[in-house]
This record gives sequence, structure tokens and C-alpha cells, in this order.
Amino acid sequence: MANTFLTVQQIARAALPILHDNLVFPALSYKEFCTGVGKKGDVVQIKKPAVYSANEFTSSISVQDIKENSVLVTLDKIADVSVELSAKEMALDLEDFTRQVVYPAAIAIAEKINADGLMLYKDIPFTCGVAGTTPSGISTFAAVSKALNDRKAPLAERYCVWNSAALASFQSDSAIVSAEKCGTTKALRNGSIGRIIGLENYMSQQVCTHKKGTIAGTLKVAENTAEGADRVKISCSSGTLVKGDILTINGNNYVVAENAEAASSFITAKIYPAVAEGGFSAQDAVTLVNDHTANIAFHKNAFGFVSRPLEKARGAESYVTSFDGISLRVTMDYNIATKKQTMSVDTLYGFKTLYPELAVRVLG
Repeated sequence: MANTFLTVQQIARAALPILHDNLVFPALSYKEFCTGVGKKGDVVQIKKPAVYSANEFTSSISVQDIKENSVLVTLDKIADVSVELSAKEMALDLEDFTRQVVYPAAIAIAEKINADGLMLYKDIPFTCGVAGTTPSGISTFAAVSKALNDRKAPLAERYCVWNSAALASFQSDSAIVSAEKCGTTKALRNGSIGRIIGLENYMSQQVCTHKKGTIAGTLKVAENTAEGADRVKISCSSGTLVKGDILTINGNNYVVAENAEAASSFITAKIYPAVAEGGFSAQDAVTLVNDHTANIAFHKNAFGFVSRPLEKARGAESYVTSFDGISLRVTMDYNIATKKQTMSVDTLYGFKTLYPELAVRVLG
């Protein structure tokens, strides 16, 4: 007989803290929680964090406008885990049910959310490190700090998310391991590398690997391109460029903003940022950065995470709970045709790059 005390409310309230504690990227990003129920595909408008510049005071102040720029974010993601429950699972008490069913479901959802957020590396053209070489040594953190300083990122709330190979490299470095002796043992616990040179460092197994497009031939700018343009025509023999590819032209990096395919020995790439001062001249050399691990360093305001509660499922037992910008729905239903009990755990969310200039892709 099913455990009548095991309710969707209890399950949801058990699952949400597990999900919350295992989210890496959303916890480090600017978060906005939209009230009211939503559905996949909803577009919400959020206010971007304001950015100011500090001026030297002389004889009078320089007043700056409060520019509350808004950005549209599409709630285009639903992370879902649905499982078939037998009478055995339904007879468990809440503690055992959480351990056997709820915990793995919440972890799987957290991994998907982290992976979706870390895909935003594709919006970032600014880099340090060497493609194909795992970051190592204390000098890596100095280089990352310099790259963020060059982008004028605020000094507070700076984060790095590394893959497991980078973490292993750092943990075998004596200069980094000695951080454990600096008044805290946090640095080597639970995959955290700790705070190093002003950077809070984390490891995620969902850090992405970028595979460059198949573009081939001697790459050159095909025609003069004016300063401020957001597209460049490139001579090539064949192939493709994919979103997230990094092109280096005249010493500056540009990220490819959307997929493109060569035609008639040319390919036109939409790029960010806009073409630098002086523009491009025909025959300027173009270099495509090789395949790499996309570790990422950023200020909190570089990326936004937005969520909204899903509506309760109709015709089934359903409960929605929210905490700290995260919402979770648990639905339990019985299909009389198949005589199966199903539990679904899901959440609605979307990501957006807010200030790409406040992030750096650390190549590995």
C-alpha cells in the first residue's frame, strides 16, 4: 500500500534545498525572480545592473544619470526529471524516498542548469590562456585578474569556474595548496579552489568544450570593413564558422555571434564586439582560435539568471515552491491506461549575457 503521508508538497520542499545547494553558475550570476506563473517561451523584461564611473572630485561633483537599461530574457528552458514509481518507492518514508529518488533528480536538474548557463561562454570574445593547454600555476590567476582589470571589471564579486582538469592542476601546485594555511581550510574542500588573487574559484563538471568550425583555407578579410561594423566578410576555401568561434584580426579578438557557412569562397561572420577603430583592410590576416576548454572568469553582473514558477499541473497532484530565486514544481500522476504512477520534477528558467565585457574566456 502506498505511503499516504508522502505528498508532493513534502517532496518539493525536500528537493528544492538540494537543487539550490548544487547550483554553481546561477548562484554566481545576477539573479532575478519573476513573480506570477509562467510557461516555456515567455519573454520577461529585467533591469540590468547599473554601471557607473568614479570621477576625481575637484571643485564640484559630476552628476551621472541612473540608467536602468532593460533587457529581454526568454524563459526557454525547462529542466525536467520524470520517473516511474513502483509501490515499493511509494511505501518509503520521506527520508528514504529523498535519498533514493529526490536527491538524484535534484542533482540531475542542477547539472542541466549549470550546463545551460556555462554555454554563455559563446558570447565572450575576450580570452587569456592557450587553447589546448590546461591552465596551471599561480600565474594563471594573475593573468585572469589582469584580463578582468583590462576590461574594467569591478574588483568585488569576481568568480572563476574551471573544469576538473584545471582543478587537478591547481591542487597539485604547492603555491596554491599553501592557501590552506592562510587562515582557512575552505580552499581544498568540495571542489572549491578558494579565493586566490581576488578571485573566488569553483569547479564544475559542466564546463564546456568548444569545437571550432570547419572553415578551411588561408583566412583573410575579403573587403575593407568600416569601424563599428558588426559583420566581416572573410576569404576561405570552404567550411563553416560556429557560434562561439573566436577570430583574431589586427590583434583584437571577435566572437562569432551566429553560425555561418561558406559560399563562393567567402563567409560572412556576424561578430562581437563591433570592428575596432581603424576598421579592417582587405587582405588583413584572420586567425581562428583552436578547439579549447571554455573555463570562464567573470564579474557577477556579466550574466543573468531568470526564473519564474510554473503553474500547477491541472488534473494531477501538483505543488510549486520557491526560494532565493529558484522555483521547483513536483507533479504526481497515475495513468489508468498503463497502471503506472509517475512523478515529474521540473523548473523554468532562462539565461542572458548582460555585460560580455565583464567576462573572460580562460582557454584550456
